[in-house]
Amino acid sequence: MQRAIIAVIVINSVTIGMETSSHLMDRAGDLLHAVDRLALAIFTVEIAARLYAYRREFWSDPWNWFDAIIVVVALVPATGPLSVLRALRILRALRLISAVPSMRRVVNALLTAVPGMASIIGLLVLMIYIAAVVATTLFGDIVPERFDELPRSLFTLFQIMTGDDWGSVAQEVMEHKPWAWMFFIAYILMSTFVALNLFIAVVVNAMNDAEPSPAETQAQAELETVKRELAAVNAKLDQLLIRQTSPANGRGRRHQQL
Repeated sequence: MQRAIIAVIVINSVTIGMETSSHLMDRAGDLLHAVDRLALAIFTVEIAARLYAYRREFWSDPWNWFDAIIVVVALVPATGPLSVLRALRILRALRLISAVPSMRRVVNALLTAVPGMASIIGLLVLMIYIAAVVATTLFGDIVPERFDELPRSLFTLFQIMTGDDWGSVAQEVMEHKPWAWMFFIAYILMSTFVALNLFIAVVVNAMNDAEPSPAETQAQAELETVKRELAAVNAKLDQLLIRQTSPANGRGRRHQQL
């Protein structure tokens, strides 16, 4: 059943993407709309069946909420002021997250990493803000199209942080102030190579904690095997002890009778 739902989600996602092509819509628009309505009907029946089977327990799982909200949004008529909901139909593809256990584990790991990511994001925002104030003060007069005001400086520094043509920005400033390379190199080192890598490290660490590595899985399996073997050995020792004590008990009883 789960594999069938995954297949429907994939097919529906592909057909929604195909609907963006005017050429395909002219040739097979009715078929694509029919597949879309059929997929929505299957999703609705599936959610209704799960509600009937689990009743109140259905709402105890956040992933069930996630699936239900996506289906409800798809059921709202996409007409008039709600026509924007038609573009949100592709959100049905997100149901793959709840349908595929491995994807679900990744998302759960990311959610557990949110507190650590929030701290890194706060540090990064603080660094960009400080650098933007310094850049506006130092370079606002010589390169006004990049650093004339704080909002523009923030955008420029965000662009530099992503590595988007930062060399051209630095060259424009260095034509007036040759020492400006020190500012840009220091900013890139702190924002890109330190803060962003810390952000990635927090996410990777959370995913490692959420899902054991192959070595840990193998070690756990070997430990379980050893435990079973020890339990079997203990059972055999108990049987041997019982056999050894049984004859002695029998001789004791015969001696009492005599």
